[in-house]
Amino acid sequence: MRFLLRLASLIALAVAVIAGTIDSIQSVAASSVVITPMGDAWQDMNASSFEALQSTVAYYIHPRVYTLGFQWLMMQPAFAVFLVLSLILWMAGYKKPPVAGRFAA
Repeated sequence: MRFLLRLASLIALAVAVIAGTIDSIQSVAASSVVITPMGDAWQDMNASSFEALQSTVAYYIHPRVYTLGFQWLMMQPAFAVFLVLSLILWMAGYKKPPVAGRFAA
């Protein structure tokens, strides 16, 4: 299970780096800061899954959760969302080193 969490963390980190790189390239080309929101990036990649998730969150969980939480998350920069997701997955898959040390009996 830890391996899968670490692998998912690595994938999320790679996506965050790619999203940040794309934003940097667009910023240089536009001569101003360009930050792509998560919702726009998701709609550009797969609009049908984005709309399906919107309706699922609004219908099954609560419309207020959709209004407050989901819309707020979709307005955040895509690279930041994936960085936070990567950190959370890494922390979930982290294995603490033994307290006694490496050479303890």
